Amino acid sequence: MKFSGTVFRYGRDVDTDVIIPARYLNSSDHAHLAAHAMEDIDPAFATTVKPGDIIVADENFGCGSSREHAPVAIKAAGVSCVIAKSFARIFYRNAINVGLPILECPAAVDAIAAGDTVDVDTEDGSIVNRRTGERFTAEPFPPFIAEIIEAGGLVERTRAKLAAADARTALGE
Repeated sequence: MKFSGTVFRYGRDVDTDVIIPARYLNSSDHAHLAAHAMEDIDPAFATTVKPGDIIVADENFGCGSSREHAPVAIKAAGVSCVIAKSFARIFYRNAINVGLPILECPAAVDAIAAGDTVDVDTEDGSIVNRRTGERFTAEPFPPFIAEIIEAGGLVERTRAKLAAADARTALGE
C-alpha cells in the first residue's frame, strides 16, 4: 500500500488516553471517535487532519490502556499510517486488527518534522521525506499482516475469507 500525506508530529509516550479520551469510549461510532481523536494533546487535530495524513511520533506510541478505540479513532480521522520509533505492543496489535498501517523507523522519525510531506510504501517499507529527499526503510509487514491491513482489518479479512469459502462451497468445490 502506498500513502502520501502531511505529517502531524508528536513526542514520546503518547498514550491511548490522549489518542481518544476515556470520556468518549461510550461510543463505537467511528465518526464520533474521529471527531475527538488526539484532542487532549492536539485540540486542532480533528479539524485539520486530512485523509491520507500521517502521524509521526517518538518512542512508545499508543501506551496506556488496551482500548481498540485508539487506532480506530486515528484511522477514522483519515490518518493513512503512523510512523514511530516504537509502539506499545497492544496498540501495535490493535492497529493491525483495525487495518491501520504502522511502521517502526527511528531514523525517519528523527528526520521528519511537523508539516513535512511524506511518501510511504508498506510493501517495501520505504519512507521518503519530500522536503529533504531523504529516504528511509522500515521493516515491511510479513505477508499475513499485509493481508490483514490491505483487507481493512482482521474482521474484514475474515469476512472475505468466509465469503470465498461459501462461494467455493456453492460451486461444489
